[in-house]
Amino acid sequence: MSLGDLAPLWLTLKLAAIVTALLLVLGTPLAWWLSRTRSRVAPVVEAVTALPLVLPPTVLGFYLLLAFNPAAPFGAFWLSATGGTLTFSFAGLVLASLFYSLPFTVQPLQAAFTALGRAPMEAAASLGAAPVDAFLTVAAPLSLRGYLTAAVLTFAHTLGEFGVVLMVGGNIPGETRVISIAIYEAVETVDYATAHLLSGLLLGLSFAILLTLYVLNGRGRKRGSR
Repeated sequence: MSLGDLAPLWLTLKLAAIVTALLLVLGTPLAWWLSRTRSRVAPVVEAVTALPLVLPPTVLGFYLLLAFNPAAPFGAFWLSATGGTLTFSFAGLVLASLFYSLPFTVQPLQAAFTALGRAPMEAAASLGAAPVDAFLTVAAPLSLRGYLTAAVLTFAHTLGEFGVVLMVGGNIPGETRVISIAIYEAVETVDYATAHLLSGLLLGLSFAILLTLYVLNGRGRKRGSR
């Protein structure tokens, strides 16, 4: 297999890295709000955030495809602002993946912030720290394990996307043809050698990522129990 045949792997890694970075930034304020608020709408927000966990990816992909269509308001706005469409594009894959992997970022962060409690932030406030400064210097460092879990799960989950990326991005080499799509195409064309190789790479990478997470979390728990 040539390096060109591994292009879907590099595209998938690029997609997962971008989505993980964006969700850690975008998911932090949402997770923080959910861990602190007593608003009656919080359960609704939590349910919406968790929908990708139970919703078939093709359903989510279908509605995103409708929203990203140039004939739809959001799709039309994107087209006028960037000159390109969201459907069947890498940008569309990124936006779709943000929705698809959102709970894998928000839920670990929310759990970490909830476990943190209010005492550290109250102590920082009593010393004159502004809310943002207190979060960056106190809450975020103390929630490092939550950030690690969120980053690893989001990255690993994005690696295995299929239904959403197929509906939104299709199968354009070098643009939207991620590794899951390449595996599906290889099986359809009875190219089992390529399917075995790509599947093995994805399996090994996913296992290594999750193993690293569990090892690091295990060491953190041991240090915390001393």
